[in-house]
Amino acid sequence: MTETRPLHGVRFVSLEVWGAFLDQHPEAHILQTREWAQLKMAFGWRAVPLVTEESGALMLLRPLPLGFHVAYIPKGPVGPWTPALRRGIDVLARRHRALFLLVEPDAWEEEAPTPPPGFRRGACPVQPPRTLVVDLTPSEEDILARMKQKTRYNIRLAMRKGVRVRPWADVEGFYAMLVETARRDGFAIHPPAYYRWAYNLFVPRGMATLLVAEYQGEPLAALMVFARGSRAWYFYGASTGRHRNRMPTYLLQWEAMRWARARGCREYDLWGVPDEDLETLERDFTRRRDGLWGVYRFKRGFGGRLRRAAGPWVREYIPGSAWLYRLLRKCG
Repeated sequence: MTETRPLHGVRFVSLEVWGAFLDQHPEAHILQTREWAQLKMAFGWRAVPLVTEESGALMLLRPLPLGFHVAYIPKGPVGPWTPALRRGIDVLARRHRALFLLVEPDAWEEEAPTPPPGFRRGACPVQPPRTLVVDLTPSEEDILARMKQKTRYNIRLAMRKGVRVRPWADVEGFYAMLVETARRDGFAIHPPAYYRWAYNLFVPRGMATLLVAEYQGEPLAALMVFARGSRAWYFYGASTGRHRNRMPTYLLQWEAMRWARARGCREYDLWGVPDEDLETLERDFTRRRDGLWGVYRFKRGFGGRLRRAAGPWVREYIPGSAWLYRLLRKCG
């Protein structure tokens, strides 16, 4: 897309211009980057950035029949919600015949402003709303000390039992591991090309790494961690059923945190736990395995703070369309 002439203080720009804009906003979320737009475009989405003098947003558009779209702004906008930005978003959404726009702000629930005029609170987030965030600012010894005793023990056990972690370029091997994990634990995964695109877009730019935990050269577990500015996010992980007594996944997470810390990150987002308060999580995690409950028992051990994301916010352009979306996704 080429840049358009300013419209009431708004420019609809190319991904190259958007990338230059984000260079001035190093703390923008990874889901607002040019690389993320390119990843989603490879799998059926359209990506259109817009900028004003003070702020900007990357809008993703999912095509629907009859020329309609669903519009989505993940973890944005970048900068304040100004009148010019709201006008630009409306123009862009209507230009692409969006049924509705879903916005997931880059803010925690307790810090978020009220939805902008014309938006209301939604009930069907795209990204996991609740997560655990590990503080990476203390020393390594203090980070380990904040973990659950069993998690700390398992990290050291993996080291003693000969598990080693290193960067990995075998995306096909990672995907095979993902398939095994998905079958075992009952969750959905992307097609194999998705992870190859993600690797090629983010890893060469230093915005991600693929790490593997091995024993005597045999891959046992792997993960892909992303980073931008002061934050890192654990998006994708997998493990085999072999040598689980050597606790490779624990050392793998620790080394991912060390990688993020070495590149200046202050937070490590474990990206997704059940959307419940802490009391409920701690009461029920030993007996539940459905949904994200299966990973909460593992993630809780790393000493992260439970946080809940703001949003989603919804703006309907065709009345009732967001309700239909909720029905199709079977969320309340």
